[in-house]
Amino acid sequence: MPGEERSVRRGDGVSEKGYLKPPTIVESPVSAAARNTMLANRRRDTGPELAIRSRLHRAGLRYRVDWSLPFDRRRRADLVFTRVGLYVFIDGCFWHGCPQHFVVPKTRTDFWVGKIEGNRRRDRDTDERLKQLGLTPLRVWEHTDPDTASAVVIAAYRTLERKGATTLGSGRRVSGTTEGA
Repeated sequence: MPGEERSVRRGDGVSEKGYLKPPTIVESPVSAAARNTMLANRRRDTGPELAIRSRLHRAGLRYRVDWSLPFDRRRRADLVFTRVGLYVFIDGCFWHGCPQHFVVPKTRTDFWVGKIEGNRRRDRDTDERLKQLGLTPLRVWEHTDPDTASAVVIAAYRTLERKGATTLGSGRRVSGTTEGA
């Protein structure tokens, strides 16, 4: 405190020599290579996302990127067309459990199965909550051909634009072709 002698001040929980106990070092449950791979995964601007965005921009559509959802600021859509209420999610095959490409990891299986199932539950909850707000969620798998995916997004945008963006809420997932989700 101001006016106190420096020698009189106490460092709560810290001795003159430093910490009372040395820090505990815990080994990581994954290898260094696996950790580096996970750290390299990007949340936005992935290859499939950039390919789809490029085609949409070339088609004259403008959108918001990595936009937070109206009901939960921690959840984000990859692309949002605010004028028509279209929320596009480009889901990774591993992180969202693609039925065609997802392979359960051989290590820490219980952790990963729980993690992917939690992601799927959150995806369903997100879609449902957007529909309740009168908005339209559209999910695209990362393995979908960018031309096909962008054509589906453009078609959904044009449909919502014609409807006047007042009666929204289909909630579709794209995997080569449009399917009900």
